[in-house]
Amino acid sequence: MKEVVNKYTSKTFEDIKHIDEYGGEYSFARDLPKVFGYKEWRNFKVVIDKAITSCKKSKFNAFDHFVEANKMIEIGKTAKRKILDNKLSRYACYLIVQNADPSKEVVALGQTYFAVQTRKQK
Repeated sequence: MKEVVNKYTSKTFEDIKHIDEYGGEYSFARDLPKVFGYKEWRNFKVVIDKAITSCKKSKFNAFDHFVEANKMIEIGKTAKRKILDNKLSRYACYLIVQNADPSKEVVALGQTYFAVQTRKQK
């Protein structure tokens, strides 16, 4: 446990956060798998899909919290290609961490981080 506590802190989640021109917070979905210890996007995409379902079942508009975005990634020294990403609200990140693998200690830290951040906003 000490290794995880030392390796992952609230700064882990602050480092992937972005601020838009209106002061709103967001994160990109493609930045989250590494943080939460998922090796493959396809495995993490399942978590995102569950979070979207949770959002809809809570009567929120999922399109407001999971905004599709295109991102360019490098696939070689000079080549790039476009991939689909999602621009996520804080609420979307909260839902994602609630649906992530609870056996991963960093997920537990993430659940605590987003719960505390949510309380700070009230």
